[in-house]
Amino acid sequence: MNNPTQDLPLPVGKYATLDSGLTLHYLDIGEGPVVVWLHGSGPGASGFSNFKGNYPLFEQAGYRNIVLDLPGFGRSDKPDDVNYDLDFFVGNLKSLLDQLDIERCTLLGNSLGGAIALGFVLANPERIDKLILMAPGGVEERETYFQMEGIVRMVETYGQGPMGLEQMRKIMTLQLFDSSQLQESLLAERVAVAVTQPANLFSTMMVPNMTERLGEISAPILGFWGTNDLFNPPAGAFKILHNAPNARFTLLNRCGHWVQVEHQELFNRQCLEFLAA
Repeated sequence: MNNPTQDLPLPVGKYATLDSGLTLHYLDIGEGPVVVWLHGSGPGASGFSNFKGNYPLFEQAGYRNIVLDLPGFGRSDKPDDVNYDLDFFVGNLKSLLDQLDIERCTLLGNSLGGAIALGFVLANPERIDKLILMAPGGVEERETYFQMEGIVRMVETYGQGPMGLEQMRKIMTLQLFDSSQLQESLLAERVAVAVTQPANLFSTMMVPNMTERLGEISAPILGFWGTNDLFNPPAGAFKILHNAPNARFTLLNRCGHWVQVEHQELFNRQCLEFLAA
């Protein structure tokens, strides 16, 4: 049977088939303490397209980087008969870490990936050394997110049928404050992935508001948020700061939803300082 992901313009890393039968794709780059990279949602997302400008610096600094394609994204399996809720993502991440014999790690998550990082540490606190979060989900009610301009536009565009380059551009320009940083190669990567994604991926994506449980997280948290974010309300940073006992945030103006792209050098430097501390 033809594999719909085989021709994607993305690097090929490793595959792990979990006990559930689900196969996940990930890049395994470098050696040392483990950092697991969890990308955000949206049509065409993948670990590589989210973090290509970041994890190579972490490799040079002496870290092992597991850059995951979440189920439903990238080169990973995309079942059309599951609910893509938080428990589904957290459970599959735990199964992957178990299979790779990773007992402890740092989770680094953007948007949906940030919500998964929060959900994972709440369920498995003994497995996590530190958290790095970029505009994480999971700290608002679902209705709040769906009133954000970026998500409204994304839902409208996705609902119009197969997504081409210009439709993807309309969504992705909202990710960045300065859309001139948007690379054509990134658009092409995401368009190629988007046509392989099932409709139930976004319709069943349910993430609870975990604000009231943030006080349970003892792991150190380093967070980033752009004050011009059109997808996740920047006020979420203060919810984490007010509730998690060991958290600090860098807030950046003239910055949208992708701090790691728009302020790549600052992001990489602060993360590596945090990990080394």
